[in-house]
Amino acid sequence: MLARQEELGFTVSTDGEFRRTNFMSDFWDSVDGFALDEDAIGHSWKAGSASGAAPSHVPGIVNGKLHRTRRLTATETPFLQANSRTDVKVTLPSPNQFPFISFKKGVTDKVYANHSALLADIVAILKGEVAALAADGVQYIQIDTPRYSYFLDPKWRDWVRTEIGVDPDAALDEAIAAENTCFDAARASGATLAMHLCRGNNRSNWYAQGGYDAIAEKLFSELRVDRFLLEFDDERSGGFEPLRFIPAGKTVVLGLVSTKRPEMETSEGLIRRIEEASKYVPMENLALSPQCGFASVMEGNLVTEQTQWDKLKLVADTARQVWQS
Repeated sequence: MLARQEELGFTVSTDGEFRRTNFMSDFWDSVDGFALDEDAIGHSWKAGSASGAAPSHVPGIVNGKLHRTRRLTATETPFLQANSRTDVKVTLPSPNQFPFISFKKGVTDKVYANHSALLADIVAILKGEVAALAADGVQYIQIDTPRYSYFLDPKWRDWVRTEIGVDPDAALDEAIAAENTCFDAARASGATLAMHLCRGNNRSNWYAQGGYDAIAEKLFSELRVDRFLLEFDDERSGGFEPLRFIPAGKTVVLGLVSTKRPEMETSEGLIRRIEEASKYVPMENLALSPQCGFASVMEGNLVTEQTQWDKLKLVADTARQVWQS
């Protein structure tokens, strides 16, 4: 897999997270305090493919004091550094991923008084992992966070207010502060620090919709990252107008290629959309990628392996046309 990425021309490689059951399982596999036989809360999945597929269950209610038992990326990072001939990228789940989906009233509140108390312990663990990755010399550190979709989708904003019992705007401030604490642990290392935002990705299903408008100014101006990887693959993602709030010098990676649907995009269509986005962010600060992972859960999306490689080749070929021509 690493050789194939290099062959396609990628200068940063990942291991595909094949050691994880889903994109955030490195956390609960390395941290005691989760009841893994209980499903996480707060999901209402919608099919993103005509053929449909039942979403994979996401376990993980917190029922004890969190305690890290090992490095989250104890096997991934050494493997990548030993076998990749390019720079390497390691991803981590957002600290904000867990308080919303793993805090169960009557269970978690016996250990943590509220979501903020739980978040504080999660931040400490992830901050330590980010610092360790920086010390390892990892060149690209990315945090994956679907949870910001709770602040842009009116349905989920209401859920945060009524079910969690906190003001969505206050929760957004707390979420940004948590991310920044983690990223700051690697700031001096020179690693590229990136944030990927999505609206759910599980067996070609999704759970949130809406453009970035509601959170763009605050999120883009306050998150201390170098790159924003943003979904723009269909109408659920809204338009490019919120990109006007991207600070000068930061990179926006346009997620224009769907990982949920097997239909192939075209270079011509992608180039048109990149040109549209360049009205708000200079072309030299734009990049291209798939909209999310092809397999945020181990069962994967409803896209064949060959189609996945075809789409990655399309991304590479289109990027060369746009930025190397």
